[in-house]
Amino acid sequence: MTQEQMLEQIVKQVMASMSAAPAEAPSCACGDKVTKEDYPIGDKRPELIISATGKQYKELTLDKLLAGELTAEDLRIRPETLELQAQVAESVHRDAFAGNLRRAAELIAVPDARLLEIYNALRPYKSTKDELLAISEELKTQYNAPISAALVAEAAEVYYVRKRSKEFK
Repeated sequence: MTQEQMLEQIVKQVMASMSAAPAEAPSCACGDKVTKEDYPIGDKRPELIISATGKQYKELTLDKLLAGELTAEDLRIRPETLELQAQVAESVHRDAFAGNLRRAAELIAVPDARLLEIYNALRPYKSTKDELLAISEELKTQYNAPISAALVAEAAEVYYVRKRSKEFK
C-alpha cells in the first residue's frame, strides 16, 4: 500500500468514525484553566492533549501515521481539547469564538448524519417552531448539548416571530 493510499484510508476512517463519537460532556480535567500563555497548547502544554483513544499528543506523529501505527480514531479530537482552546480564546477576550468551540465540543457526540439533518432543519422555512423545539430538546437530553440546544430553541423563536418557519411558507 502506498503512502497516498494509506493516508486516503485513514481519512476515510476518520470521516466514518466521526458519527461514532462517545457522548461525553466537554470538560477539562487539567485543573487550572489555560490562557494565552499556554498557547499553542501542543507546544507549551502537550500533556493536556489526549486523543480519543488515550494517546498522548506527542505520540501522534506523521512517521507513525505513515507506518500504519495510528488509526483514524487516534486522530479524533476530544471535547476536552476544544474546551482548552475555548479557555485560551476567553483569555484574549474572544468570547464568541470560545462559545463556538464549546458548541463544537458538545456536537462531537452527535452523529454526522443527524448533524446534517439538524443543519437542514435550521434553514428558513424548513421546520416548524415545534420541530425545532423538539430538536432542541433532543440535543439537551440525548446528547447533553445544552449550549447547542439553547441556540436551536432561540432559532425556533426568532424564525417564528420573523415568519421564517415552515408555518409561514
